Amino acid sequence: MAELFYDKQADLERLKGKPIAIIGFGSQGHAHARNLADSGMDVRVGLYAGSKSWAKVEAAGLKAMTVADAAKEAQIVMILVPDTMQAEVYREHIAPYMTPGKTLMFAHGFNIRFGQIIPPEGIDVSMVAPKSPGHRVREVYEQGGGVPALVAVQQDASGGALADALAYAKGIGSTRAGVLTTTFAEETETDLFGEQVVLCGGVSALVKAGFETLVDAGYQPEVAYFECMHELKLIVDLFYQGGLNYMRYSVSDTAEWGDYTAGPKIVTDETRAAMKQILTDIQTGAFAEDWIEENHTGRQRFNAFRKNDVDHPIEQIGLELRRMMPFVGPREVRPGEGGA
Repeated sequence: MAELFYDKQADLERLKGKPIAIIGFGSQGHAHARNLADSGMDVRVGLYAGSKSWAKVEAAGLKAMTVADAAKEAQIVMILVPDTMQAEVYREHIAPYMTPGKTLMFAHGFNIRFGQIIPPEGIDVSMVAPKSPGHRVREVYEQGGGVPALVAVQQDASGGALADALAYAKGIGSTRAGVLTTTFAEETETDLFGEQVVLCGGVSALVKAGFETLVDAGYQPEVAYFECMHELKLIVDLFYQGGLNYMRYSVSDTAEWGDYTAGPKIVTDETRAAMKQILTDIQTGAFAEDWIEENHTGRQRFNAFRKNDVDHPIEQIGLELRRMMPFVGPREVRPGEGGA
């Protein structure tokens, strides 16, 4: 069984007098930096010269500086730029300053697990990975709570890497909810698998296929949208609150019967075999190699996938319907044109 840590088992005093550099001020970066600062830590934010986030950092009352200056000055360096940027940022701006006794931290293990970043000996390497988008990390902290997180140690040169990581987790509020021990490999592999098979890839494909099946059979696309996408949140909220049992308790007996009888027809032995192959590709590094190569060669397939899906009929219908439902808090974005 994994070990769980809470507030009483984490000591913020371990971080006092240790300058912390948060590299990046995006979804996770802004939350970590602001929460740590509010917890009394000495925080600075590392950005590339000319970053649009520079003014946002200063408006939040934080110190902004270049990545290199932040890494040079800090005792603890947390890298929170996108996975695809981390290796280059580390090599060019951080590695020269990772001297013995410092700590290098991550919120996702991808670049360590797949060897894109190889830290030197003599430093601690650890991870604190909140299980929530950054805006929730910040919101829940401000409300007096915290979101759960995973913690892992890859390299413990000081003998205190876990204790320091737990202190960091406390600084962002996560020990209020509970911090679960893991490894860089387990976090990375399960995170990628969950994204691909269920949370993003699986759900997106299922929603589109259900919508297309109804529309192709002659049903109104607006009705198909409500049944296959809009109501998904209602079910996911039930999962979130009480698992599969609470969902089945909350829906009608007819819906529960359909759950039992139709589910296995959708997730078949062939589907499970595909899941196992996806997991194998993650474990062996085949997925990572393909994704890294895709980024090195201009993202042609990635951009084609994005272009093909951005104007899918379910997106067009959904856009119109959400504009009629201000109570859902509609958001209108096109992937690749920026965002949170």
